[in-house]
Amino acid sequence: MWHNDYFIVPAALLVAAALYAAQTRQRIGRVRYAKGLPGRGLPLLDTAFLSGGPGRVVDTALVRMHLAEQVVISRSGLVTLTGGKPYDAVDQAVQDAVGPTGSRQLGPLRRMVMRSAAVQEIGDRLADRGLLRRPERLRRARTARRLLWLAMLVVVASAAAALLLDDGAAGHERPNLWVPGLLLAGGFVSLLATPPVKGRITPAGRRQLSLMQGRPWTPNSGMPPRLAGGALLGALALGGLAAAGLENPELEAAMLAASAEEEAVRQAVTANASASSSSSSSSSGSSCSSASWCGSSDSGSSHSGCGSSSGGSSSSSCGSSSSSSCGSGSSSSSSCGSSSSSSCGSSCGGGCGS
Repeated sequence: MWHNDYFIVPAALLVAAALYAAQTRQRIGRVRYAKGLPGRGLPLLDTAFLSGGPGRVVDTALVRMHLAEQVVISRSGLVTLTGGKPYDAVDQAVQDAVGPTGSRQLGPLRRMVMRSAAVQEIGDRLADRGLLRRPERLRRARTARRLLWLAMLVVVASAAAALLLDDGAAGHERPNLWVPGLLLAGGFVSLLATPPVKGRITPAGRRQLSLMQGRPWTPNSGMPPRLAGGALLGALALGGLAAAGLENPELEAAMLAASAEEEAVRQAVTANASASSSSSSSSSGSSCSSASWCGSSDSGSSHSGCGSSSGGSSSSSCGSSSSSSCGSGSSSSSSCGSSSSSSCGSSCGGGCGS
């Protein structure tokens, strides 16, 4: 029959879940290389990543290469290399993604570069400085809270089973309901002490962006020497394509079309995730969850995925290229390809957390 001793296992599960939730919540705010804010001197692509995620980085790099006459982007979305040495690792990633043919459609190119080691490392660098929260830590914290809820359900089930199975026969101790009640109270306290974190940008990251907004910002690093268009690139990095107001209508049309394609893919994959009851990943619902920075870092949004950052929006898409990867140069990046059967739920809608 059921006695108070049978609450030992549920209690142990609850305590373990509470400790794990506290530990993962604490790790979210851990900063590896804490430094002061760089003011308005944040590099161009770092600003793009902080403000809009990997998609904004690729948009900014492509426009920068277009201004430097290293690429030509047609209205149909065909990206063609025109020569010139890459300025940095992201430019090199663009050239590598284009491949030996010298041209490639913007949509697939964009998804591949977002998952490249060069772009992923920008997110790592910002996280090391405490401006972004690492998506894998956000996922672990969400998983820990779900485990805590599950442990509390085990306590409730144990209490209900104790009442149902104990017939109260003579010589048998009736279970004391204050034991599971006390455990549940402790579980709720743990939930209150470990609230979910929404948004990829930290308070320091939001302060950093506020320092760069309010008046036109021109980057003092991250641009090739003697390249004109610093104000345009600064507006693009901070606010997206709509804020930049590109003067080339063909370039703007192609970039906006690629962003719209990303958004359509994101919505389609999210719809598939909602319709599917057997996702392979319970936390992010996508194989993008294996990548460090497959997503948006917008302070007002929790969605992720490798996606669009145009028009001042940070909505993203996990994409569908099964051959893309995050590269090996980033310590926390890994394969990020998404199969047609993978889903990209709401938490994949913060890199590939809420």
